[in-house]
Amino acid sequence: MSILNRLFDTGVVAVVRRVDEDKVLNVIEALIEGGVIGIELTLDSPNPFQTITEAKKKFGSEAIIGAGTVLDAESTVAAISAGAEFIVAPTLKEETIRAAKRHGKIVIPGAFTPTEILQAHEWGADAVKVFPSSVLGPKFIKDVRGPLGHIQMMTTGGIDLHNIGDFIQAGVAAVGVGGSLLNKDYIQNQQWDKLTQLAKQYTTAVAQAKAEK
Repeated sequence: MSILNRLFDTGVVAVVRRVDEDKVLNVIEALIEGGVIGIELTLDSPNPFQTITEAKKKFGSEAIIGAGTVLDAESTVAAISAGAEFIVAPTLKEETIRAAKRHGKIVIPGAFTPTEILQAHEWGADAVKVFPSSVLGPKFIKDVRGPLGHIQMMTTGGIDLHNIGDFIQAGVAAVGVGGSLLNKDYIQNQQWDKLTQLAKQYTTAVAQAKAEK
Protein backbone atom coordinates (compact mmCIF):
# COMPACT_ATOMS: atom_id res chain seq x y z
CA MET A 1 0.00 0.00 0.00
CA SER A 2 1.37 3.43 -0.96
CA ILE A 3 2.01 6.05 1.69
CA LEU A 4 -0.88 8.15 0.35
CA ASN A 5 -3.25 5.18 0.49
CA ARG A 6 -2.09 4.38 4.03
CA LEU A 7 -2.56 8.01 5.00
CA PHE A 8 -6.14 8.01 3.69
CA ASP A 9 -7.00 4.46 4.72
CA THR A 10 -8.25 5.39 8.20
CA GLY A 11 -9.65 8.66 6.86
CA VAL A 12 -8.31 10.72 9.78
CA VAL A 13 -5.22 12.93 9.88
CA ALA A 14 -4.52 14.40 13.31
CA VAL A 15 -3.48 18.06 13.18
CA VAL A 16 -1.08 18.36 16.11
CA ARG A 17 -0.66 22.09 16.73
CA ARG A 18 1.24 23.84 19.54
CA VAL A 19 1.32 20.91 21.94
CA ASP A 20 3.90 21.26 24.74
CA GLU A 21 7.18 19.64 23.79
CA ASP A 22 7.19 17.47 26.90
CA LYS A 23 3.80 16.00 25.96
CA VAL A 24 3.78 15.81 22.18
CA LEU A 25 5.26 12.31 21.85
CA ASN A 26 2.75 10.98 24.39
CA VAL A 27 -0.03 12.59 22.37
CA ILE A 28 1.17 10.95 19.15
CA GLU A 29 1.44 7.57 20.86
CA ALA A 30 -2.11 7.86 22.23
CA LEU A 31 -3.45 8.79 18.78
CA ILE A 32 -1.69 5.86 17.12
CA GLU A 33 -3.12 3.46 19.71
CA GLY A 34 -6.55 4.82 18.79
CA GLY A 35 -5.97 4.01 15.13
CA VAL A 36 -5.00 7.47 13.86
CA ILE A 37 -1.74 6.93 11.99
CA GLY A 38 -1.63 10.15 9.96
CA ILE A 39 0.14 12.68 12.18
CA GLU A 40 0.47 16.25 10.89
CA LEU A 41 2.84 18.29 13.04
CA THR A 42 2.31 21.97 12.30
CA LEU A 43 5.28 24.24 11.76
CA ASP A 44 3.83 26.93 14.04
CA SER A 45 4.48 24.61 17.00
CA PRO A 46 7.51 24.76 19.36
CA ASN A 47 10.66 23.36 17.69
CA PRO A 48 8.66 21.62 14.93
CA PHE A 49 11.57 20.17 12.98
CA GLN A 50 13.07 18.55 16.07
CA THR A 51 9.64 17.14 16.96
CA ILE A 52 9.22 15.73 13.44
CA THR A 53 12.62 14.04 13.69
CA GLU A 54 11.88 12.57 17.11
CA ALA A 55 8.39 11.41 16.10
CA LYS A 56 9.69 9.82 12.91
CA LYS A 57 12.42 8.01 14.83
CA LYS A 58 10.04 6.70 17.49
CA PHE A 59 6.87 6.05 15.48
CA GLY A 60 8.00 5.87 11.86
CA SER A 61 7.16 2.18 11.53
CA GLU A 62 3.64 2.60 12.95
CA ALA A 63 2.55 6.02 11.73
CA ILE A 64 3.04 8.45 8.88
CA ILE A 65 4.62 11.64 10.17
CA GLY A 66 4.09 14.80 8.19
CA ALA A 67 4.32 18.57 8.44
CA GLY A 68 1.43 21.05 8.34
CA THR A 69 1.04 24.81 8.03
CA VAL A 70 3.84 24.75 5.45
CA LEU A 71 3.86 28.09 3.64
CA ASP A 72 6.81 28.01 1.24
CA ALA A 73 9.47 25.91 -0.46
CA GLU A 74 12.11 26.60 2.18
CA SER A 75 9.88 25.26 4.96
CA THR A 76 8.95 22.29 2.78
CA VAL A 77 12.56 21.26 2.31
CA ALA A 78 13.35 21.80 6.00
CA ALA A 79 10.40 19.63 7.06
CA ILE A 80 11.36 16.86 4.62
CA SER A 81 14.97 17.02 5.83
CA ALA A 82 13.65 16.57 9.38
CA GLY A 83 11.79 13.42 8.29
CA ALA A 84 8.33 14.51 7.12
CA GLU A 85 6.67 12.02 4.77
CA PHE A 86 3.95 14.41 3.68
CA ILE A 87 3.45 18.15 3.43
CA VAL A 88 0.16 19.94 4.10
CA ALA A 89 -0.34 23.62 3.33
CA PRO A 90 -3.25 25.93 4.12
CA THR A 91 -2.74 27.77 0.83
CA LEU A 92 -1.93 27.08 -2.81
CA LYS A 93 1.64 27.84 -3.82
CA GLU A 94 3.38 26.23 -6.77
CA GLU A 95 6.86 26.37 -5.19
CA THR A 96 5.65 24.34 -2.18
CA ILE A 97 4.25 21.63 -4.44
CA ARG A 98 7.34 21.55 -6.65
CA ALA A 99 9.70 21.34 -3.68
CA ALA A 100 7.83 18.39 -2.16
CA LYS A 101 7.63 16.51 -5.46
CA ARG A 102 11.32 17.14 -6.13
CA HIS A 103 12.05 15.22 -2.92
CA GLY A 104 9.52 12.50 -3.73
CA LYS A 105 7.13 13.37 -0.90
CA ILE A 106 3.36 13.67 -0.74
CA VAL A 107 2.01 17.20 -0.88
CA ILE A 108 -1.53 18.33 -0.06
CA PRO A 109 -1.98 22.08 -0.59
CA GLY A 110 -5.01 24.05 0.54
CA ALA A 111 -7.64 25.34 -1.88
CA PHE A 112 -10.94 27.19 -1.55
CA THR A 113 -12.40 27.27 -5.06
CA PRO A 114 -12.86 24.78 -7.91
CA THR A 115 -10.29 26.74 -9.92
CA GLU A 116 -7.70 26.43 -7.11
CA ILE A 117 -8.47 22.71 -6.67
CA LEU A 118 -7.82 22.06 -10.37
CA GLN A 119 -4.72 24.28 -10.36
CA ALA A 120 -3.27 22.36 -7.41
CA HIS A 121 -3.86 19.09 -9.24
CA GLU A 122 -2.26 20.40 -12.44
CA TRP A 123 0.79 21.56 -10.48
CA GLY A 124 1.26 18.02 -9.19
CA ALA A 125 -0.49 17.87 -5.81
CA ASP A 126 -1.21 14.31 -4.63
CA ALA A 127 -4.48 15.47 -3.08
CA VAL A 128 -6.05 18.82 -2.30
CA LYS A 129 -7.09 20.11 1.10
CA VAL A 130 -10.41 21.89 0.64
CA PHE A 131 -10.19 24.49 3.38
CA PRO A 132 -11.82 25.64 5.59
CA SER A 133 -14.54 22.99 5.80
CA SER A 134 -16.40 24.98 8.48
CA VAL A 135 -17.21 27.60 5.83
CA LEU A 136 -17.64 25.42 2.73
CA GLY A 137 -19.56 22.46 4.19
CA PRO A 138 -20.26 18.93 2.87
CA LYS A 139 -22.58 20.12 0.09
CA PHE A 140 -19.77 22.15 -1.47
CA ILE A 141 -17.56 19.04 -1.45
CA LYS A 142 -20.27 16.94 -3.05
CA ASP A 143 -21.03 19.53 -5.72
CA VAL A 144 -17.41 20.21 -6.63
CA ARG A 145 -16.63 16.50 -6.83
CA GLY A 146 -19.14 16.28 -9.68
CA PRO A 147 -16.80 17.81 -12.26
CA LEU A 148 -13.59 17.25 -10.28
CA GLY A 149 -14.13 13.70 -9.01
CA HIS A 150 -10.76 12.58 -10.43
CA ILE A 151 -8.96 14.71 -7.83
CA GLN A 152 -8.48 13.26 -4.34
CA MET A 153 -9.62 15.69 -1.67
CA MET A 154 -9.41 16.00 2.06
CA THR A 155 -10.79 18.75 4.23
CA THR A 156 -9.86 20.49 7.46
CA GLY A 157 -11.30 23.17 9.72
CA GLY A 158 -14.14 22.64 12.14
CA ILE A 159 -14.36 18.86 11.80
CA ASP A 160 -15.84 17.03 14.80
CA LEU A 161 -17.68 13.80 15.59
CA HIS A 162 -21.00 15.36 14.58
CA ASN A 163 -20.04 16.25 11.00
CA ILE A 164 -17.15 13.95 10.12
CA GLY A 165 -19.45 11.33 8.57
CA ASP A 166 -21.14 13.97 6.38
CA PHE A 167 -17.82 15.00 4.86
CA ILE A 168 -16.72 11.41 4.24
CA GLN A 169 -20.04 10.65 2.56
CA ALA A 170 -19.70 13.84 0.50
CA GLY A 171 -16.60 12.28 -1.04
CA VAL A 172 -13.44 13.37 0.75
CA ALA A 173 -10.75 10.73 1.11
CA ALA A 174 -9.84 11.96 4.59
CA VAL A 175 -10.36 14.74 7.10
CA GLY A 176 -7.82 16.67 9.10
CA VAL A 177 -8.94 17.01 12.71
CA GLY A 178 -7.39 19.42 15.18
CA GLY A 179 -8.88 20.80 18.37
CA SER A 180 -11.88 18.49 18.62
CA LEU A 181 -9.57 15.45 18.61
CA LEU A 182 -6.60 16.98 20.43
CA ASN A 183 -8.62 17.55 23.59
CA LYS A 184 -6.77 20.18 25.63
CA ASP A 185 -7.96 18.89 29.00
CA TYR A 186 -6.89 15.32 28.25
CA ILE A 187 -3.47 16.55 27.14
CA GLN A 188 -3.03 18.95 30.05
CA ASN A 189 -3.99 16.22 32.55
CA GLN A 190 -2.00 13.57 30.67
CA GLN A 191 -5.09 11.37 30.28
CA TRP A 192 -3.63 9.42 27.38
CA ASP A 193 -6.17 6.61 27.63
CA LYS A 194 -9.02 9.10 27.12
CA LEU A 195 -7.23 10.56 24.10
CA THR A 196 -6.87 7.04 22.67
CA GLN A 197 -10.58 6.40 23.19
CA LEU A 198 -11.43 9.67 21.46
CA ALA A 199 -9.20 8.75 18.51
CA LYS A 200 -11.03 5.41 18.25
CA GLN A 201 -14.35 7.26 18.09
CA TYR A 202 -13.09 9.23 15.10
CA THR A 203 -11.74 6.25 13.20
CA THR A 204 -14.93 4.31 13.93
CA ALA A 205 -17.08 7.20 12.69
CA VAL A 206 -15.12 7.32 9.44
CA ALA A 207 -15.34 3.57 8.93
CA GLN A 208 -19.10 3.67 9.46
CA ALA A 209 -19.52 6.58 7.04
CA LYS A 210 -17.46 4.76 4.39
CA ALA A 211 -19.54 1.60 4.84
CA GLU A 212 -22.75 3.58 4.35
CA LYS A 213 -21.61 5.36 1.16
